Amino acid sequence: MMNTPLNSRGTALLEVTNLNTRIHTSRGELPAIQEVSLTLQSGEILGLVGESGSGKSVTLRSLLKLMPASAQVTGSVKWRGRELTELDAAALRSVRGGEIAMIFQEPMIALNPVLTVWRQIEESLHAHTTLNRKARRRRAIELLNQVGIPAPESRLDDYPHQFSGGMRQRVMIAIALAGNPKLLLADEPTTALDVTIQEQILKLLLNLRDQLGMGIIFVTHDLGVVAQLCDRVAVMYAGRIVETAPVADLLQRPRHPYTQGLIASVPQAGDARTSLQSIEGTPPSLLNLPAGCSFHPRCPYSTEVCRQQVPPLIRLSDNRQVACHHHQHIQQQLAEQLEGV
Repeated sequence: MMNTPLNSRGTALLEVTNLNTRIHTSRGELPAIQEVSLTLQSGEILGLVGESGSGKSVTLRSLLKLMPASAQVTGSVKWRGRELTELDAAALRSVRGGEIAMIFQEPMIALNPVLTVWRQIEESLHAHTTLNRKARRRRAIELLNQVGIPAPESRLDDYPHQFSGGMRQRVMIAIALAGNPKLLLADEPTTALDVTIQEQILKLLLNLRDQLGMGIIFVTHDLGVVAQLCDRVAVMYAGRIVETAPVADLLQRPRHPYTQGLIASVPQAGDARTSLQSIEGTPPSLLNLPAGCSFHPRCPYSTEVCRQQVPPLIRLSDNRQVACHHHQHIQQQLAEQLEGV
């Protein structure tokens, strides 16, 4: 069944349809992501949420063909109306960094430890701009200043280990901005940071979105970050998107049991001290997915149809989709709970 991306009625900055990535391993073929469909508008921030191993990072890498040679990627990725899957290597390189940039979870691994910050920013400027060397250095100083690094002129020739964790992440963002991209793919960029620095990075991304009009896809497992940063959210489980909705709507009225479990596991401000709820069981191995709905072994609503049929991702409204056989029952329960409040 063909999934219809959300918001596909308008002209999307990015439109992904039925994206699949299968990785060949010594233990068999691993379906890392299956039938992933999503859209992103200019200036919009889309959160991609799920447990570790759900396929969030693979989705980002698959968009730009950054997967290893052992992976097979199929489906459609339309960037500003152009099909990226049909581009040759040279054309795709001009898109990477120039039109679509990516920042990674751990900057100390992503940054080259033996090259100065200047050399690493210049590499991107050289590849994606026509500036001469003197102008590239001026632009590098401007970028470090833009991402909030104090005294950028004196820090440009420092090495990554001379920066704190938060400052290294700012350097990564500066490198990503060097090509003036219209889309930023952020792969858990705040996970390794303390909450104070995380807050600063989130505010920086919001300011950059407002100043530059960039679209952002933000991968995280933290619903608090999603509530603070994102406009819409897509929830992933076992390689599939199981629910997509505006952030406030999803947090208040989750229609998929997995989304309900994620929200219930987050401490609520002002509540009396109670034990946190958890989702029973563990995520399935992608090499041995259960038949039917992958979530059914952990789902309190599971019935025979869940064990036999994979639920399609269906449209509930212009801005909401869900993949659950029992979403109507869940909606009814939510309505009854709200009436009883």
